[in-house]
Amino acid sequence: MTGIYDTGPKNLITDVAGLVVGNAADDGLRSGATVLVGERPFTAGVHVMGGAPGTRETDLLAPDKTVQEVDALVLAGGSAFGLDAASGVADALRARGRGFEVGGVRVPIVPGAILFDLLNGGDKDWPENPYRRLGAAALDAAGRDFALGTAGAGTGATTATLKGGLGSASLRLASGHVVGALVAVNALGSAIVGEGPHFWAAPFEIGTEFGGRGPAPSFPAPAPPVTKLGPGGNTTIGIVAADAALTQAQCTRLATAAHDGFARALMPAHTPLDGDLIFATATGQRPLDDPVADTLELGHAAAICMARAVARGVYEATQAAGDTLPCWRARFG
Repeated sequence: MTGIYDTGPKNLITDVAGLVVGNAADDGLRSGATVLVGERPFTAGVHVMGGAPGTRETDLLAPDKTVQEVDALVLAGGSAFGLDAASGVADALRARGRGFEVGGVRVPIVPGAILFDLLNGGDKDWPENPYRRLGAAALDAAGRDFALGTAGAGTGATTATLKGGLGSASLRLASGHVVGALVAVNALGSAIVGEGPHFWAAPFEIGTEFGGRGPAPSFPAPAPPVTKLGPGGNTTIGIVAADAALTQAQCTRLATAAHDGFARALMPAHTPLDGDLIFATATGQRPLDDPVADTLELGHAAAICMARAVARGVYEATQAAGDTLPCWRARFG
């Protein structure tokens, strides 16, 4: 095994060459959408460990299915309403000539996942579903640089005691492979130890990417925290990406390994009241020298990236009038 080296230049999932990310949000709605799209279709897998997921087109990501590549992945707020964000992305991609060709017709393949942010104080009395528009706007905004914290799918996200948010991180391995993570943190659990300010993910922090506070000096009894907005108001959804040449089965294994990042950064994670889900993507730019050792290392890196991305999402959240919970910076600055 070659070992992990450092972050990519942007410390974002877009350090994986060929991938871009776009955010769109409605401040009155207190919700939004985030899209990851590639220069060309990419291999993808998925693994769900939460008990209350909300998804679109995840069945086709199984290794035995006919379609082996997707055009984009979407994360959105809005609970089941937010699944329509992927429809907006699909419409816009079709207009660009993207999609799986079936008899001359292009059908964009756009899996998506949602989180529950309907009780966060925003105006949810809309005359028509706004998420199709938000999905299309996120695609239009896609680039290598994008906002973290209160942005995109993380706009209305919350954790047990603090605002959640959109996080991202990357690692460059000594093998030359680059791995990145993108996550919208809306967990039933907490990203901080006890009353804070220390993050559960502190042992994996690189530099001061989420405050540089280091590990907590002591740890409380591991009882589940009294949580935010009540049962059902949760879910952490994310994407890990690598520039490796992976099959759909290997992407599924990458997504499975990345869930360790949730468990390292959130206490508790993967509960019956969360819809915790991770997509994994591979752009195929770098071959594997050793299919067993390299996939092990990529999975380990994906879990570390995901833990860091979770903490960054909470750390970068910003306060707004009417918020139901404080953000990390407002409490601990």
